[in-house]
Amino acid sequence: MSVRRPQAAVRRELELLYRSRYPDFVRVATAITESNPGGIDAVQEAFTQALSALGRYRHEAPLEAWVWRIVVNAALAQRRGNREVGQPERLEAASKNGTGPDRSGVRTWIANLPERQRLAVFLRYYADLDYRSIAVTLGVEVGTVSATLNAAHTALRSSLTEVPND
Repeated sequence: MSVRRPQAAVRRELELLYRSRYPDFVRVATAITESNPGGIDAVQEAFTQALSALGRYRHEAPLEAWVWRIVVNAALAQRRGNREVGQPERLEAASKNGTGPDRSGVRTWIANLPERQRLAVFLRYYADLDYRSIAVTLGVEVGTVSATLNAAHTALRSSLTEVPND
C-alpha cells in the first residue's frame, strides 16, 4: 500500500512529469488521435483533467501510470470526436504514428492492429513504459499486457516481407 503524499507534493510531481515527458505524451496521443494537433489537444485536456482530479488520485499506482491512463482516454475521446465531425478515419500513415516518412511501412502495420494491441505498442515503444505501467494505463493485468504485446509482435512479424538485396 502506498503512502499518501500531500497534495502540494503530488501537484509538483505532476508538473515535473508534464515538463519531462511532454514529448512522449504528445507522441503517443498523436499516434492515437491520428493527428498532431489532436494529440496536443488531448495532452492539454488530459493534464487539465489530472489537475482537477488530483484529489481523487489514490496513490495505488505510480502517478505517471495514472496520468498515462488519462492521456490515453483523452486521446481516444479526441479521436472519436474527430470522426464525429467528419474527419477521415485514417490519416496518411506517415503523419499519424510519429514523424517523418514511413518508408518501411511499419506505422501502417501498427495502424492496422486491433486497438488494445496498438495502444500497448504505443505505450511500450513510443513512451517506453514498463509492463506494469502499461497494465495500469490500460486497466488490465500485467499478463494481459504481455499477451497483447506478444500478439502484436506476431501480427507485425507476419506483415514483414523480405527486402531484396539489389
